[in-house]
Amino acid sequence: MASQSKRSKYFDNAKLILIFLVVFGHVISPLKEKDGVLFTLYTFIYLFHMPAFILISGYFSKGFAKKGHFLKTVKKILIPYFIFQLLYSVFYYLNGNENTFHFDLFQPNWSLWFLLSLFFWNCLLYLFARLKWRGVFLAITIGVAIGYIDQIGSFLSLSRTFVFFPYFLIGYLLNGEQLKGLIKAKFSFPIALVIITATFIYFGFGFPENAVPWLLGDRSYAAMGFHHAGVGLYRGLQYVLTILVVFGFFTFIPSIHLRLTKIGERTLYIYLLHGFMIKSLHALILNHGFTMILQNYLLLVCFSFFVCLFLGSYLVKKYTKPIVEPNLTISNGAN
Repeated sequence: MASQSKRSKYFDNAKLILIFLVVFGHVISPLKEKDGVLFTLYTFIYLFHMPAFILISGYFSKGFAKKGHFLKTVKKILIPYFIFQLLYSVFYYLNGNENTFHFDLFQPNWSLWFLLSLFFWNCLLYLFARLKWRGVFLAITIGVAIGYIDQIGSFLSLSRTFVFFPYFLIGYLLNGEQLKGLIKAKFSFPIALVIITATFIYFGFGFPENAVPWLLGDRSYAAMGFHHAGVGLYRGLQYVLTILVVFGFFTFIPSIHLRLTKIGERTLYIYLLHGFMIKSLHALILNHGFTMILQNYLLLVCFSFFVCLFLGSYLVKKYTKPIVEPNLTISNGAN
């Protein structure tokens, strides 16, 4: 990670693994309540995969204060959000998920919450960046406190925006040398191995079945069935555990160029498009047949891998770029 080239390969490899976990998590989601192995995998993945993605997004947002950055954010994040919000609304109507066509810009469809929150996280940097690392403690405090607001939820992805913002801010504040020091130190790998192994074992034997909503961050404590005053402590502990696992995950990522590293540059395509494939599979296969397929773990992994390979291919990028990365000219008077 000493050079820009190696640093790029490192993050491309990290994003490649993370996008696979995103797809795999969505594929196994329908069976997580019926299979103990899948439930453990699902909950463990959801503890850290989006926080790690979000931290990387924050790491590459260091130029937020440059002239024209805000309009570029609108172009690269909000406009694709509008496009895919419409596409998913049409898709849900055509495949029978919705009886009537329903289009609502303020309630993100499925995984589109990430785009909306990503826009807000970039905006929040204008307030939090000047606070440096003190801002992380403030962001965590807000993330804990927001859960006490009963009305908080998926509207404008507000709950997830505040709950996951600390990871984005940490990524923004970290520089290359700090990150290298954390993940390349002498004892980082064995410590990370212990943390990840212990966490996985805990999720396999001790994670409550009704605690899945805590990993999603999309609703209030009351909506999850928790009403006592000290419930925010759970989210505080979750922040600590998630951060430990995220940095543990980063110690396993190679910095070398792999045959699949290139796909790590196209994770946005996979993220935005994979829902059409997975939701279509849900709609086309009867529940019983779908269950039989999902119980084949190797098939689950292979299908998820195929989705990543296909949607991360050059051809898919070539023909879907106009909607994923629309080439629109937005002028603010700058060159």
